[in-house]
Amino acid sequence: MILTDAIRQIRRQVADLHAELPRNELVVWTAGNVSARVPGADLLVIKPSGVRYDEITADNMVVTDLEGNLVDGELSPSSDTAAHAYVYKHLPHVGGVVHTHSTYATAWSARGEAIPCVLTMIADEFGGEIPIGPFALIGDDSIGRGIVETLEGHRSPAVLMRNHGVFTVGATAKAAVKAAVMCEDVARTVHISRQLGEPVRIAQPDIDALYDRYQHAYGQESIR
Repeated sequence: MILTDAIRQIRRQVADLHAELPRNELVVWTAGNVSARVPGADLLVIKPSGVRYDEITADNMVVTDLEGNLVDGELSPSSDTAAHAYVYKHLPHVGGVVHTHSTYATAWSARGEAIPCVLTMIADEFGGEIPIGPFALIGDDSIGRGIVETLEGHRSPAVLMRNHGVFTVGATAKAAVKAAVMCEDVARTVHISRQLGEPVRIAQPDIDALYDRYQHAYGQESIR
């Protein structure tokens, strides 16, 4: 009963968080997804495949195991489920994963280029550059492997998967959504800056100081 109640609550949270993606112009049509780990179980909740955002409800969220197999739900899981599952299996601190094809951040991924740390907002949220991950085909855990391999060497909660789009992680699904919103915002700003000239990178000691302050002293209550 406790686990059933937890899944019901997470389904509702994940469904609600999906509304943030079109609201922040991070997705179009049915692209993108949010997932959340089910605490105390090797399960995740994720959006079903091919469902439009105005049709998303708590009831049509699906539950899978960490192999991507459907455990509960009437619809097929997202085509990105294997990638999400791989992340949860190999990064135990992650409680939420988000995938978008947001315009500016995905443009950086199409160039195969990391977003340099040239803004205090990047230092705050990402702790350095937003890294570029490898190209990987959709359908198995290849994307998940690329995400894990890339993020294990960075403080960033976001990775730009080459020629694909953005994946973000967080201690909660809400934190992962926030990282996706922030990633697109800084990707746009740095892109515009490069039209004016070469952006000035922030020195590493200042990045470290900014990141430490933001992670441990900023705000009233951390969502991480």
